Amino acid sequence: MRTGEVCALTWDNIDLEKRIISIEHNVYSKVKDEKGKWFLGTTKTVNGVRKVYICDTLLVALKNYKRKQENFKKLSGKRYHYYHLEEVKNKYGKIIEYRIVETVRKSKLLKNLDLVFRKENGIYSGTDIVKYPYKVVHTELGIENCRFYDLRGSYATKSLRNGVEIRDVADILGHSKIEATENYYISTTDETLKEASEKFEQTVKSDIIDEIIKYR
Repeated sequence: MRTGEVCALTWDNIDLEKRIISIEHNVYSKVKDEKGKWFLGTTKTVNGVRKVYICDTLLVALKNYKRKQENFKKLSGKRYHYYHLEEVKNKYGKIIEYRIVETVRKSKLLKNLDLVFRKENGIYSGTDIVKYPYKVVHTELGIENCRFYDLRGSYATKSLRNGVEIRDVADILGHSKIEATENYYISTTDETLKEASEKFEQTVKSDIIDEIIKYR
């Protein structure tokens, strides 16, 4: 998922029983004022609206994370931060986007936006939430030029190397054309190039070739 898609997730988007994540929105920032800077809009492309199936490892991680989040809500009590969506309309009265606004006073008219990725006290920081972890990655681990977004490329490369069809990978990434997946999300390394040669060797290996290369 794109960073904005991940940070736009609510628990309503995650069906732990059917093991499906419904990707429907993208979060982005604007100039900050007293209401914050985060807005909820559509996905980057039409094909961005999609479903991702939850594997066993992710299922365990999400269940444990949700349990942990519920515990923090109880521990924080009234200090926990909650949010709702505020309609943003143009001059003609048409809704053009939604703003993520902190709920100061609870009201039955305001539907709680049950955002998945937030701080322990409930504060929502949008895509900024990945800044500190990647600061650690860059400075303490010494891995430069590494972004959260790059995990999409890692996913594509590893999946394709292990035999997953490129059309399936493209659909999961939200690409309408497989060329985008091929051109921008698949990387090669010295190791993979070596592996490609070794695999080809196995396909053409024969007793005749073995005899020829001995040059007796």
